[in-house]
Amino acid sequence: MGIKAALPKYEIYFYNTVLCLAMLWATSWIFEVSSSNANRKAFKTSVKPGWSYFGRKMDTADFEWTMWFSKFPAHILFALTGHVLFAKICSTLAPQYRSLAYPAYGLLAVWATMGWTYVSIILSHCIVLYSVSMMKMRWLCFVTGLCALATFKCEPFVSWQAGFVEGDFDLRHVLFYGGGGFTIMRCMSFALENCERKDGNYSILELFKYNFYLPFFYFGPIMTFDKFHVQANNSDLSRKEREMWSIRVQGLVYLGVIIVVDVLFHFMYILTIPTDMKLLKHLSDWALVGLAYINLVYDWVKAAVMFGVINTVSRLDHLDPPSPPKCITMLYMFAEIYFDRGINEWLCKYVYDHLGGKHDNVLKELVASLCTFGIIILWLGPCQVVLIWAFFNWFGLNFELWTARLFTLEPFASLEAAMSEATSRRIRAVFNAFNLWCIVLSNVLLLNSLDFAKLVAKRLLLKGFPTTTAAVMLVTYCLVQVIKERERRQALIDDPDPPSEANSNPAGAAAPPASAQAVADPSKEKAE
Repeated sequence: MGIKAALPKYEIYFYNTVLCLAMLWATSWIFEVSSSNANRKAFKTSVKPGWSYFGRKMDTADFEWTMWFSKFPAHILFALTGHVLFAKICSTLAPQYRSLAYPAYGLLAVWATMGWTYVSIILSHCIVLYSVSMMKMRWLCFVTGLCALATFKCEPFVSWQAGFVEGDFDLRHVLFYGGGGFTIMRCMSFALENCERKDGNYSILELFKYNFYLPFFYFGPIMTFDKFHVQANNSDLSRKEREMWSIRVQGLVYLGVIIVVDVLFHFMYILTIPTDMKLLKHLSDWALVGLAYINLVYDWVKAAVMFGVINTVSRLDHLDPPSPPKCITMLYMFAEIYFDRGINEWLCKYVYDHLGGKHDNVLKELVASLCTFGIIILWLGPCQVVLIWAFFNWFGLNFELWTARLFTLEPFASLEAAMSEATSRRIRAVFNAFNLWCIVLSNVLLLNSLDFAKLVAKRLLLKGFPTTTAAVMLVTYCLVQVIKERERRQALIDDPDPPSEANSNPAGAAAPPASAQAVADPSKEKAE
């Protein structure tokens, strides 16, 4: 089936209508539950007084969102504003030294925030991985880097290093492990790129430039060293037409999204409700299913905004950072699921594509995906929930690949070729609907809790069968068709179909007479 397979317009309108009504219905249930349980005893720790002019309490269960946009926005904004001003002054007065100005400000900011002990730890990791990269052995760089990453993710190293965090600044522990983890990933990228370099080695100064770029230091995203090195050392600081306008609009969009999410937190306690299992057991099936999906959408919004704010700052520095993740409401395949495009590009370049090759060998594909998810487990921190999540995502990714290859064989290929493209699209959408809920359940497991994921699965597949199951799958089928329609339109924009012979002449133009054709092309008459 081609991606450009079209469906009748009335059918697409039906899918959009069903989807909108279902989302409004589920949202109304969540709003009702939030309003009627605002003073619940189990909500006291996370549902707190919000904006006074709303007269409602606010969901503050997400530490990351609260840290960024409620509790410590002044600290983060001050550091990023200082970086922008310092970088602008250096780019104006001495553009040839701007790549040195970035790490200088970043190193001073890290020292002022975390102290020399932390800076010494970061520098020691950089020096160790730089020394290993001089040997030009990829496997040794991987082993050293993963061992270093384990010191920030696994016990007893985590508890031991926690003693280096001094002071009463609430963000110190978050910054400690965030900066440490991203430092190791950047150092591994540098080491692996140095192994690929044929003539000589990169200097350690290039590593410091790469690692201590402040907007990326604590929270990412990760740019691979080869891209950062070229862009940071580019002396041409000219901008494309309307690029500054695009940056301003992007910043205003993210500001608007932050305000909208904060407003919604006053009316829907989507993060606190999943923590109260007693309340969840009394919710309707629609409220529970809608809550699971909205939690997934929110986590994508959070990732898009957090990385988007940093990306906006880096674009002011003439960098082209990794794009925000693909919208979760436009996905139905495991192969496209990721919340951090930088980590995804890092894993694909250095692990998945490197080991999997052309991805046409089943054994190589298994090894590549196993190694990829092994590093993801270490990156997230090994625990029961992460291991279960990684297994389901690994299995889902490989199952999609095996199924795709299976349907290229006979008799499936002949059966699909015999049916129309619209029919093929409808049949595929049925399977994609089940696949989408596998994605939702596996990610809810990681984002919320194992108990919440088990309860949603039980309601959806067992207790709610067949009524709830059929209704939810119908709505999900409509969602998949809406996504496919958007993909079809984008494909037509990216690769428009060539005009057919019937439309090659302007409408109403008369065909030339046969005698004129013969005169114009005598060789054709001779051939006839």
